[in-house]
Amino acid sequence: MCLILILFISFKTFAQTVKSADRYLNAYKKYENATCPIKKNNIKNFVYFSRDRDAIKDHPFLKNPRFEGAQIMYSWDRLEPEEGKYDFSEIKEDYQYLLSHHKKLFIQLQDTTFDPEMKSVPKYLLANKYDGGAVIMLKDNGEPDGWTAKRWNPNVQKRFALLLQALGKEFDGKIEGVNLQESSIGEVKDPTFTPESYAKGIKANMLAMKKAFKKSVTMQYANFMPGESLPENDKGYLRGLYQYGQQIGVGLGGPDLMVKRKPQLNNTLAMMHEAKYTVPLGIAVQDGNYINDTSNNAIVSDHKNIVPLLVAFADDFLKVNYMFWVNQEPYFMEDVMPCFTAK
Repeated sequence: MCLILILFISFKTFAQTVKSADRYLNAYKKYENATCPIKKNNIKNFVYFSRDRDAIKDHPFLKNPRFEGAQIMYSWDRLEPEEGKYDFSEIKEDYQYLLSHHKKLFIQLQDTTFDPEMKSVPKYLLANKYDGGAVIMLKDNGEPDGWTAKRWNPNVQKRFALLLQALGKEFDGKIEGVNLQESSIGEVKDPTFTPESYAKGIKANMLAMKKAFKKSVTMQYANFMPGESLPENDKGYLRGLYQYGQQIGVGLGGPDLMVKRKPQLNNTLAMMHEAKYTVPLGIAVQDGNYINDTSNNAIVSDHKNIVPLLVAFADDFLKVNYMFWVNQEPYFMEDVMPCFTAK
């Protein structure tokens, strides 16, 4: 009987330590009554244009004081067309244009694409010296999903660090911030890849970014990590990125403010909610997030405006410092802009 009692107590204790995958499913309901206009808070709002940098020209957000500026994605291959030769002309042009409208620039660096037809790494990186530099990612059904730089390769990391160093020399203290792309990648079939080496590579890039940018905000998008599935199979990879960012002073964030989806609730959003940070936190409202559906960029004409809910959730539940609102129509002009009035 004693043995049975010990086993029962041990099992009960273990069960209590395993987090429920449904623990945050109803968290959004607390914020369903939030309304527009959005009251002023401590969150800095930026409009995310992805690679469509021309769209910032004469955009209505330029005249709205509630938006700090624009977040624009720049791909590695365009910033370093030849090894060691950098071309930051696009960034300079966008920076100057935004500055002329009293707006700030937040850079997102792209080294991964979710397009099988496009690579974002420089051509020189595809050589044997860098073990090909990039590798195809696969979807769950085995179809190509895009290309990712070999973030786990030390030689690739060194080249990326040099890019960051050059960018920091030119823009540190001028731009609002810089963030690295999301940590989530598709399946890669590469003999040099392991979840452990991948996590180590992400941390190496985070440290290089922090060394290059002493004044501007630095941020790593950390949403999912290969080799684990939270909360049931927590290997410490994603949690380790958040702990490391807090340790070295790199902010943390992620794409997709999906307040009703368990994958996001158990990963990115849980990491933000369950710990206290002194580094900046950021969350992006990206394509499909306005209707809580990212499948094929679905368009819903009779949707409910959830912008006030998203702000309230991000402010109170996540306690973020930055929100990045994707310039997706019709939602940005119909939902976001009316909620962020100048009043």
